Amino acid sequence: GENIRLAVLRELKEEIGTDKAEILAEHPDWLLYDLPPHLVGVAWNGKYRGQRQRWFALRFTGEDSDINLHADDHPEFEDWKWARLDELPHLAVAFKRDIYERLARDFAPYA
Repeated sequence: GENIRLAVLRELKEEIGTDKAEILAEHPDWLLYDLPPHLVGVAWNGKYRGQRQRWFALRFTGEDSDINLHADDHPEFEDWKWARLDELPHLAVAFKRDIYERLARDFAPYA
């Protein structure tokens, strides 16, 4: 399989157009969420009910101008902004909020 750290930087490049970052830490657990009932059968062409994810703390080493949300043919994000780590749970959709609260707590030493 693909080296997980290389996969992190590849995903970053696909999603925000740059891989200018250093990996600081890997979360020790797989984090899971279920889609809310109104999205089951709709999101991801109805193939999945949720996701199981590995999370990493990264330090961005580039410039704001390196970020390009349209680097991929199917952009995952519409917009971006810098925010404090403890603000992330409030910016997340409700069904992912618990994950972002845990990440904010567990990755706080790297903020």
